[in-house]
Amino acid sequence: MAAEASFGPPHATQPEAAGARLTPSMAASAAAIELRQVHQRFGEVVALVDVSLTIDRHERVGIVGPSGCGKSTLLSAIAGLIQPNKGSIAIGDAITPEERLRRCALMPQRDLLLPWRTAIDNAAIALENRGVRRGEARERARPLFERFGLAKFEQRTPAELSGGMRQRVAFLRTLMAQKDILLLDEPFAALDSITRSGMQEWLLTALQQEPRTVVLVTHDVDEALLLTQRVMVISARPGRIVRTLVTDLARDRPRREIVTSSEFTALKESALEALES
Repeated sequence: MAAEASFGPPHATQPEAAGARLTPSMAASAAAIELRQVHQRFGEVVALVDVSLTIDRHERVGIVGPSGCGKSTLLSAIAGLIQPNKGSIAIGDAITPEERLRRCALMPQRDLLLPWRTAIDNAAIALENRGVRRGEARERARPLFERFGLAKFEQRTPAELSGGMRQRVAFLRTLMAQKDILLLDEPFAALDSITRSGMQEWLLTALQQEPRTVVLVTHDVDEALLLTQRVMVISARPGRIVRTLVTDLARDRPRREIVTSSEFTALKESALEALES
């Protein structure tokens, strides 16, 4: 049976070990994301229409909408995997697809861990890809395993980990890329509802400890409201932003208290109204 660690928040009661904090390589002035009147078409299918959006450094923004509305297409365009047919996308001063790709770390729906590598070796791949020797990469990753609730699981293979733990390793691997822009594409979609709830609370705490500029794509309205500071509701295809919600919520309390609060309920009703209109 796959092992599972506690879903409690990552601990930081001890002073950080040298190299434990994952300092992004980007300059502060180059970390904002700006989209101007982005249009995306695939043959006869219009995926996105007139999408304009500015995201501040270390702001967390959620993108929510129905299936097929262009959410993942938007994430791919920001990452530089595709270039919009019209409009422009910039990450700081990076405007070409190649430049944007170098500034971003993308976490897809599936964890994509290599089954023959241990958890710590999977997490260290991002550093190895940048030329860091495996032994050094492991040592730089090791302090974060305890902080992220993965202590004593460093030498386990993916088959020996639960779904929630695999996603933690995948997220740690994403952080180890040392990019200031994190693009999360339905990162918990494959998990059951109980595990997913725990992972949402864990991720919220992890991002507070390791701030990044985050764009989160999800079908889950609760997830978007809980984890991000602004939520963009996108219409059915062709996708366009139809409502923006500022999630000014007190997040220094348990998840259950947040999602049952009157403020959260009002935001959720507004998001659902926009999705159904």
